[in-house]
Amino acid sequence: QVQLVESGGGSVQAGGSLRLSCVASPSDTNYCMGWFRQAPGKEREGVATIARDGSTSYADSVKGRFTISQDNAKNTLYLQMNSLKPEDTAMYYCAADTRRGWVPNVLATNEYNLWGQGTQVTVSA
Repeated sequence: QVQLVESGGGSVQAGGSLRLSCVASPSDTNYCMGWFRQAPGKEREGVATIARDGSTSYADSVKGRFTISQDNAKNTLYLQMNSLKPEDTAMYYCAADTRRGWVPNVLATNEYNLWGQGTQVTVSA
């Protein structure tokens, strides 16, 4: 059974940076994978995804500030977050679709069947 474990969350001031990591164990990261977030009282939303061919997708709200990447040798997915804003405050989750080679709607939460436990990101003004 593959598990996803996130780390790297924390508290920063607006304008700061954080890098989130997600380790897939015991398997690899050769899936369509992504980062999602959920703020209190809001629905979970897609932030950034990376397909098996390496193509990436981003929510409009994070384009130009966040970068998703993966290191298959380390079975690790990353999310580099720069120029953080208070509205980025949320629980961030790593997810993977382990069933298919291609995900049609990459930023939709219901496309993914495997989720991590989340890591909290708090951005203060």
